[in-house]
Amino acid sequence: MSTENEFKEFDDEQSQDHYKVSAKKTLDEYKTLDAEDESLAKWKESLGLCADVLPLEFPGDKRRVVIKKIQLIIDTEKEPITFDLTNEQTIKELASKRYKIKENSIYKLKIIFKVQHEIITGLRYVQYIKKAGIAVDKIDDHLGSYAPNTKTKPVYEVELPESEAPSGFLARGNYSAVSKFIDDDKVNHLTLNWGVEIVKK
Repeated sequence: MSTENEFKEFDDEQSQDHYKVSAKKTLDEYKTLDAEDESLAKWKESLGLCADVLPLEFPGDKRRVVIKKIQLIIDTEKEPITFDLTNEQTIKELASKRYKIKENSIYKLKIIFKVQHEIITGLRYVQYIKKAGIAVDKIDDHLGSYAPNTKTKPVYEVELPESEAPSGFLARGNYSAVSKFIDDDKVNHLTLNWGVEIVKK
């Protein structure tokens, strides 16, 4: 299992980020903001602010970003490997599983999620990868900004850039990953511990 100390580098990096986020507005404030501004009206419409917002995932749900599932899409496999993240037990079990990827395979992640309560700005997917306890790679992809989901757009789906699995005797074996979903306010919406095994082609 990973410890907080292992990711001190991540925390230090965040503390050095001096970007200042402007004050957040509520959904109602955004809806009435500069009603006569046509370009702003189009922007709000593109975010779904003019449509009916879906109800919460469940009553009393305070989460703003709900990661429903992640799919690991591998070019050598007919079907993607799906991580169902709809319950805590599934998330805990991910840490002990290793999903096989053949060396030199091309793979990518597809993230399916929902936003509720308020607009989320600057959502990022940050991932650290280790092999035998040694950091070997880091991913930091910007997913974008999103308004709460609507009846016409019940979920968001984002595919990350493709990667190629390493090859060779030394590259094969188990890799552990820690993934985080972080927004402009430095809020971490979910942390996942999971892993893969690179196997011979």
